[in-house]
Amino acid sequence: MSVLEFAADFATLVSRSAIAPGRPLRWTIIANPSAGGFTIRSRWNKHRETLRAHAENALRKPARAGGAAPSLTARELDSGDGGLGALGLIATTGPKHAGEIVRALLDEVAAETPDATTGALPLHLLATAGGDGTSLEALTVLFEAAPALRSRFAVLRLPMGTGNDGADFRELSDALDLVAEPSRIEFGRAVTLSTSTSGKGPFIAFNILSIGLDAFVTHMTNRMKGKMPGDSYKLWVDIATLFYDKVYAVEPMTVVPYDQNGHALTAFTDRLLLLAFGASGHRTYGSNKLILPNDHNVCAVSQMPLLKKISLKPLLLSGKHAELPDVRLFTTPRVDISYNQPILAQMDGESVLIEPGDFPISIALSEPAIPALKAI
Repeated sequence: MSVLEFAADFATLVSRSAIAPGRPLRWTIIANPSAGGFTIRSRWNKHRETLRAHAENALRKPARAGGAAPSLTARELDSGDGGLGALGLIATTGPKHAGEIVRALLDEVAAETPDATTGALPLHLLATAGGDGTSLEALTVLFEAAPALRSRFAVLRLPMGTGNDGADFRELSDALDLVAEPSRIEFGRAVTLSTSTSGKGPFIAFNILSIGLDAFVTHMTNRMKGKMPGDSYKLWVDIATLFYDKVYAVEPMTVVPYDQNGHALTAFTDRLLLLAFGASGHRTYGSNKLILPNDHNVCAVSQMPLLKKISLKPLLLSGKHAELPDVRLFTTPRVDISYNQPILAQMDGESVLIEPGDFPISIALSEPAIPALKAI
């Protein structure tokens, strides 16, 4: 079973990890067995080889000082024979399960006491092994927890899905290096969307939050999952290019960016095809489309004729859309948006309808909140 093999090799690696030396380490893997990294044979074979190589290298190292063990939550939530839980892995069974697991982990962390020998509280390594939806569910619950509890975690998003735009690395080997080698914890920001008066939201993303054409593609892809063969996202990109503005009117939208001190900058009004707001620059979505190709964290694309839309698609793969006059790229911690039409928003692959009564809306960076592993 691929998930069991995954858990066994990851357990070997983390038991000899250089993370937080001298401090007790607990680990939990939240894995979606239906994710492409497990179910697509060619991908799994590559991941299997990578995992095995890292595990074999780890066996040449001594067990970590301070000890390491699977979390109590992983062992208690194992619904099978206990084999996966003993290796620190919990397999998700459906939507919202990843969030439920993190809630149980937060309860475990809140009840912990300092180690009798070192006086240190355990550090919890939380690894997500699935697609962007798995990490979104898990991180949303962690984001909403008290800062004191969040600070007891280190998060690692493994690229075990199909698109992996929200993973820490595209290659599994690079992600596993963060466990094998000395690393640090850096608190990352989320992106939030808040409505003004309707009370809808807030909505949260940890990679890119966007409105418009790409959110429509996400929405239709999610609706048709399991009903259409092959990569339905790519199909809906083509369909949306032709029909989006027949379904959703593209009317003038007013965008107000802000500076780092919270002061409003010069607003602009335009008929926007989409606006994508990232937790930082250099980010992709839609299976590696480089919508934010440089340090800027916002991309706004103006409405354009059909032939231009068709030509835009290949440019997104290389980031060369940034050279077009119809594209604005800029850096801001917040934008306020006013609009008088319904429009879809997407948060790391989950969609929601924003209606005229929800405007104006604010899309903004949060304070640093997610404790992610980073290379030293």
